[in-house]
Amino acid sequence: MQKSMIPLAVGKLAEPAQLIERRIYLIRGQKVMLDADLAELYQVPTKVLNQAVSRNVYRFPEDFMFRLNKEELENWRSQIVTSNPDAQMGLRRAPYAFTEHGVTMMASVLRSRRAVSMSILIVRAFIKLRDLLASNKELSGKVEQIEASQKQQARALQEHTSILVSVVQDIQKLKSPPVTRAIGFISRSSSKRK
Repeated sequence: MQKSMIPLAVGKLAEPAQLIERRIYLIRGQKVMLDADLAELYQVPTKVLNQAVSRNVYRFPEDFMFRLNKEELENWRSQIVTSNPDAQMGLRRAPYAFTEHGVTMMASVLRSRRAVSMSILIVRAFIKLRDLLASNKELSGKVEQIEASQKQQARALQEHTSILVSVVQDIQKLKSPPVTRAIGFISRSSSKRK
């Protein structure tokens, strides 16, 4: 094997997986990375990355890459908590968002060893997030089952409580002494004398 074909040791790159994962956003129901973040990871200017995309636009269908619309851009700005609408955060145009497939395609467009190595790390980060989401769905399903069971038990407990209250009231009625009346007649004249 020629030396130029040996990939870089991916584990020895300066970018830890957590930094990559923080740059993955959920936009249009898809996990994506923005062009500026990819350019930083690939160590190329954003302008160069976008030019490479423009020259190879046929390689990036809409399920690989799309441009953020105005609403998505504002949402993204609020997500990163550095909103600055006056300066538009230095953006003249809305950034491109790349899906996992777009990130993989980007490595073939840039053709650098760094791009290939970073794409491997980025794809692994996407896979890790997908696995986390899948496990969270399983956990949320179990939590929903537990909540449904608790609601059912709460309804049963409420029914039992109302039955017990009714029984206690009946018992209290039986314990109280009966109201007795004097036997006989009371004349009106005797009641007036008093």
